[in-house]
Amino acid sequence: PNPIPGKGEVLTRMSAFWFEKMGSIIPNHLVSADPDEYPAACAPYRGVLRGRSMLVKKAKPLPVECVVRGYLSGSGWKDYRQGKSVSGITLPAGLKESSRLPQPLFTPSTKAPDGEHDLPISREEMARIIGADLTDRVIQAGIAVYERAVDIADKAGIIIADTKMEFGLFDGELILIDELLTPDSSRFWPKDDYEEGRSQKSFDKQFLRDYLLAIKWDQKPPAPVLPLEIIEKTAEKYREALNRLVR
Repeated sequence: PNPIPGKGEVLTRMSAFWFEKMGSIIPNHLVSADPDEYPAACAPYRGVLRGRSMLVKKAKPLPVECVVRGYLSGSGWKDYRQGKSVSGITLPAGLKESSRLPQPLFTPSTKAPDGEHDLPISREEMARIIGADLTDRVIQAGIAVYERAVDIADKAGIIIADTKMEFGLFDGELILIDELLTPDSSRFWPKDDYEEGRSQKSFDKQFLRDYLLAIKWDQKPPAPVLPLEIIEKTAEKYREALNRLVR
């Protein structure tokens, strides 16, 4: 129930930054992030909208979640420990927590209603949901976006371990929608502190996840009230990711 101060501005600025960087790979839904360019009906609210909003194309979202992983962490690490595969893709033996993968993995999942958990699916199941051709195009675009982001983030001293992307159709064209490569949708690790075989420090909501795990929250509403220290540290981590990437 506690808002994270400045989070809206961080997610907006970072998404706009990445949408611009990925324009040559795939179009996106962003029309403008400048309230002065919004429709006249928005004019009375420019002060509130500035820095924390976007004018976007109304696309039809694809009914799947699209995750690209470059490192073994989170649910991917959990799945690997249970059977050395992630989303039906067999990986080499001997990998550790936070190991860099031989190549990026595209691991789709269902898009669950609010309050429920997404469930991993195979590429074949994804193809049955949205069609084989569209599946191939999404996978190709998703991995290309991830690889370009990794190169950009590396120069800023950040490892992008994995990220979730949203795709949609606008006038029949495949585009990126929602947010892109933010601390809410990605795992950002400090490059200078990376060490294989353990969990990593992060510039994302993993810090908040770790706190909720420590207090043994059962993930059922209502969410626990967060201590001020946790709120401030989470906000600080989001700002650091932004400041490193968007200079």
